Amino acid sequence: MSTTAKLTQTRAFTISKNGVLAQTFWIAMFAAATALSARMEIPHEPVPYTLQTLVVLLSGAFLGARNGAFSQLLYLAAGVLGAPVFAGGAFGVIRLLGPTGGYLLAFPAAAAVTGLLIQKHASLFWTFLSMAAGALVIFTAGTLQLAAYFQDLQAAFASGFLIFSWWDLLKLSAGSMIYHEIGKRWRKLPA
Repeated sequence: MSTTAKLTQTRAFTISKNGVLAQTFWIAMFAAATALSARMEIPHEPVPYTLQTLVVLLSGAFLGARNGAFSQLLYLAAGVLGAPVFAGGAFGVIRLLGPTGGYLLAFPAAAAVTGLLIQKHASLFWTFLSMAAGALVIFTAGTLQLAAYFQDLQAAFASGFLIFSWWDLLKLSAGSMIYHEIGKRWRKLPA
């Protein structure tokens, strides 16, 4: 076999092994982490306190816009297909149409926004702002669907946005520090 053929064969194997398989692995791991974070909940009506947004934002930060969004699409697909991955062990399309559906449906977009913004600068402050933008996507979509569900924008804003501000400030701070510290060595997970 010629040197060119060996190099092409090696490069093709490397791309397949380190590219597609590594990306698939990390996409699946972040989808699973999102499911686990949904189980870490403090019951609250109409929307529970969970750690999901933290994992969604970290998926965008570590995997980038595309793969972060894919990880969240995989998470949503698992829930729609019957895996009990949503808060409280819920599953099914009905969950996406209910009061918390807007939050869930915004997960892929939030991961993408975070992934796009975070690559522009490496500072802790920029990381925080990038994750805050992703969180804003989630809470805007969630509050709008909650308002449509209850027919009351003011009540939806109070019970679906404002009430979570302190909780999500903690998650944004934690997520920013986690990414910033790990990102010093590893900006993006292997792809």
